[in-house]
Amino acid sequence: MLRSLRGARLAAAFVSMLLLSGTAAACGSGSGSPAAAPGTAGSGAAAPGSGAFPVTIENKFGSTTITSEPQRIVTVGLTDQDAVLALGKVPVGTTDWLGGYKGAIGPWATGKLGSAAVPTMLTDTGTGPQVEKIAALAPDLILALYSGLTKEQYETLSKLAPVVAQPKEYNDYGIPWQAQTEIIGKALGKEAEGRKLVEDVTASFAAARKEHPEFAGAGAVVATPYEGFFVYGSQDSRSRTLTSLGFTLPSDLDTVIGDQFGASISKERSDLLDQKAIVWTVPDLVKGPAALHEDKLYKDLNVAKESREVFIGESTDYGKAFSFVTVLSLPYVIERLVPQLAAAVDGDPATKVEEPAA
Repeated sequence: MLRSLRGARLAAAFVSMLLLSGTAAACGSGSGSPAAAPGTAGSGAAAPGSGAFPVTIENKFGSTTITSEPQRIVTVGLTDQDAVLALGKVPVGTTDWLGGYKGAIGPWATGKLGSAAVPTMLTDTGTGPQVEKIAALAPDLILALYSGLTKEQYETLSKLAPVVAQPKEYNDYGIPWQAQTEIIGKALGKEAEGRKLVEDVTASFAAARKEHPEFAGAGAVVATPYEGFFVYGSQDSRSRTLTSLGFTLPSDLDTVIGDQFGASISKERSDLLDQKAIVWTVPDLVKGPAALHEDKLYKDLNVAKESREVFIGESTDYGKAFSFVTVLSLPYVIERLVPQLAAAVDGDPATKVEEPAA
């Protein structure tokens, strides 16, 4: 169930879910190019194209060298498969997160499979890496960018294949989709293609901002009714979707959240919810809003009284795409989210925020 983000991630125990892939490794500490920042390519890049090897990419635990173009890729990062698909390759193995999709490939990405076989989907049982299943896939590259991989897990997987782990610049599960796409492009020898993918989606955000100048500087937040009010911080990808559309997060949000992707806030800080707009991800689109509007604290906030709310069903394709936040899922989300946000902030409480048709 998304409400608990598959349970473990919200409890920061999700790290154990990230152990899958590998064959013939190269990892170590020291030199190498730093992980790309949002909208920029990693430094020290080789020339773009399939001949761009060897290439070295730094990560949280050191650096990883990829000596030749990968052919058998396993994604440990929970959303890394989308960038691989967008760059024209199909992983042999993926890691399940949201559930309900064959090969952990969402409907916004299935068109990229072509005639290739659906990837083998790996599911963490809570005991750590499925090393035997990983080895059976004989991968030559393991991607773990959108992850909470531990050093021990990284070292174990690196005995099987080169592992591109999460960058040290961001919290676990905090890598922006731009950096994720460009680093994966670099790892696959398709750095220029990765940059172009980022530019195209960035242009879609820019077009939405131009069409809706009312978004600029408006306060907004993303939350879910988990253990009270769970609010996502600035390093969470869902929050970044709002800021990419021009919205502004509460100034002290990260002070309250800490170095996590999000946290349940105290009743005393329910003011964080009272923004120009709030996006709720809820398990049920009927029961979820009703329960919130019965909550004594929440129902008296202006954001609730003036219907400045967007409710997204977390188990719907739209809800899963909203949580996925990748180069492939974002166009799907922008098309649906922007009209909802426009209705929420139009200044008229009578305006209904309609659910997307599909």
